[in-house]
Amino acid sequence: MEKIKVLMAEDELALAHIVRESLEEREFEVMLCADGEQALKKYKEYKPDILVLDVMMPKADGFEVARKIRETDRSTPIIFLTARSQPKDVVTGFEAGANDYLKKPFSVEELIVRIKVLLSKDRVLNTPKLFKDDPNEVFNIGGLVFKPNKNSIINGVHVQQLTSRESDILKLLCRSEQQTLSREKLLNELWGDDSFFNARSLDVFITKLRKYLKTDPSVQIINIRGVGYRLVW
Repeated sequence: MEKIKVLMAEDELALAHIVRESLEEREFEVMLCADGEQALKKYKEYKPDILVLDVMMPKADGFEVARKIRETDRSTPIIFLTARSQPKDVVTGFEAGANDYLKKPFSVEELIVRIKVLLSKDRVLNTPKLFKDDPNEVFNIGGLVFKPNKNSIINGVHVQQLTSRESDILKLLCRSEQQTLSREKLLNELWGDDSFFNARSLDVFITKLRKYLKTDPSVQIINIRGVGYRLVW
């Protein structure tokens, strides 16, 4: 499988190198440019799949670079990176030919998702389907009732709504039947790989689930160090 070629123009060198290293760890190929003039030159030579342009750059800003590219290329996606978030700046960016706009500071994970969406056939993120739909599936977890189809945890009259991703994680933990579920399996099932950024996201979701489940003190998500997680009650 060919790597996705990203041309990134960013004059903050520390940020640029951090982002490049993170993207390359995820099997992207990255061409860095320090200013708009260099970005235009490298664009013609490199023929990237997508451009990530800082708005405020020396020699030529991101808006100018995008306008010039759009004179001959209407299809290569362009994402702007900027600290400027006033509505007029956003409008100017889209009028210049941007497909997306990411405000600084941003997470590299969010940038990766936006790149994948823009390069996907249907402009939606393709994620693996974990389970066959079963509207009657219910898990009794201690004194709690978890209804995956409703994305909800019920404790008496109290109903805690979950996001789809939270619900998917809890469903996997429930299906493990109080056995340890490895982080690697969770990450590969949910995100398709076990990269550092996906692992950090998983940690955040686990923290949220623990908060939701603590209404029944007997229910716990235990961290098995170096292995994974176990849902017990």
